Amino acid sequence: MPHYLMLTKLTERGRKTVREHPERVQEVNLEVERMVQGVKVLQQWFLLGPYDFATIIQAPDNWSASFIAMEMGSRGTVETITMPAMRMEDFVTFMKAEDKAAHIREHNPHLALDLPA
Repeated sequence: MPHYLMLTKLTERGRKTVREHPERVQEVNLEVERMVQGVKVLQQWFLLGPYDFATIIQAPDNWSASFIAMEMGSRGTVETITMPAMRMEDFVTFMKAEDKAAHIREHNPHLALDLPA
């Protein structure tokens, strides 16, 4: 199942909520897992810098990840940037494959819909 990196920046309202109720972060992770069937929050870190959290989620597809990002952003407590993340071993295997299109069709058929057979 695809992985996604979600970088999250708290808004002023979000910072106030987390300061007063830090456990809210873990509650939100459970809510995320209930938003779309098959979604899992795999890991999460608090960051120093322009983003407050880095979260690795597993979702069935880009549509599911997009829905989660939109739902989170619509609450007004966070701004997100979400991007697909590929495991390094999968990347290396892909780069070594002689026929890239065949490799995609074999290992990720849901991504190969527009590639000729």
